[in-house]
Order: sequence, then C-alpha cells, then structure tokens
Amino acid sequence: MKMIVGLGNPGQRYERTRHNAGAAVVDRLVRRHAPGEPVRSRFNADCVEAVVRGERCLLMKPVTYMNRSGIAVSEAVRFYKLDPARDVLVVTDDVALPPGAIRLRAFGGAGGHNGLSDITQRLGTDGYARCRIGIGASPPLMDQADYVLGRFTEDEMAVVSPALDRAADAAETFAAEGIEAAMNRFNVRAEPRGRGPDSKQDEQDPIDPGWTGG
Repeated sequence: MKMIVGLGNPGQRYERTRHNAGAAVVDRLVRRHAPGEPVRSRFNADCVEAVVRGERCLLMKPVTYMNRSGIAVSEAVRFYKLDPARDVLVVTDDVALPPGAIRLRAFGGAGGHNGLSDITQRLGTDGYARCRIGIGASPPLMDQADYVLGRFTEDEMAVVSPALDRAADAAETFAAEGIEAAMNRFNVRAEPRGRGPDSKQDEQDPIDPGWTGG
C-alpha cells in the first residue's frame, strides 16, 4: 500500500486557501480514482481508499490542523507497517516556489513548514517523499500567516490549478513507479523567488481548540 497525504486545515473556512494546496491535490485524486467512495474518519484524518494505476492507496487529509499533521501520518504508518521512504508521499504548499511550480523530493528538511516539521518529528525521520506546490512569497509588508491562510485570487488559481493537476499526476506516478520516476518526469528547473528551498516560514497555523498536547 502507498499513502498519499494532502496537507491543509479542515473545514470550509480554509477551503481554497493557499495553505490547503496539498489537500486540494488529494481531492483531485479522490475524484479521479474513487468517485462516490465514502470518506472515513481514521487516524485523525479524512481517508479514502483507492486503486491508483494498479496500486492500493490510502488518500489522506489530516484534520488535526497543519501544525499537528504528523499525528495522522504516524498513526497510519504504524497501523499499515509502511516504510516512509518507499510508501509515503506528502503533498504541501511552499512559499519558496513560484506559483504554478511543483517540486518533488525523496527526502529533506522541512524548510520551516510546520506540517512537514511535525511529520518529521513524529516519524523520527525526514526520509519520506514530498511534492511541494509553489504558492509564491507573501507580498511586502504582509504577514506570512495572513498570506498562506488567505484564499487564492482568480488570477492565482488560473496558474495554480494546472499545477494541482500536475501534482496529482505526479502522485499517480509515485504510486505506480516510485518517487524517482516521479522526480524524473515532473521536476523542472526553476529558481525559487526571494527565498531558498529551506527558507523559514514563520506562520503560526491554527491549532485545534481541543488539542492539549505539547
């Protein structure tokens, strides 16, 4: 089994926000491969099982809010006895990439992204694949938290929507052929604007009011 995780924040309040780009990719995969399948609440996530290009996949959107994304990922990894390096792909937004760009990596640092940081901490490794979707840097003088939690404009969506489709295509390739094949097929040379790939994101994502952990 492969697990494809789309990061974001739950609820209508956060739909179409820049920080939910990863979750939007999983929505696309569900529409392509499991239309009409019930969404099940498991592992602190909304989950749908699907067969993607012949591979059984768990399509997951954590509902613990971005800062605690690792809870869902680590629970599912343990339950299914998955190998993060081989079986897990995390799809997320990235302010260091220009809008419309996608970048896949087999492992790496969190780049200041709170969701990736929590996944790495709870898995105890950064050795899992990730697909980053460019949303661009926040405008000058605008707080980055406000930017990433804001909704895409119509002009932005015209650029980002095709990238979400490509990211879904890349996730399908990961499921069927592995991360190396996905990287070779979908990575293109593009320089991040303004920040390096490991730049800091200082946003404080919303925390589930019921969360009492450290």
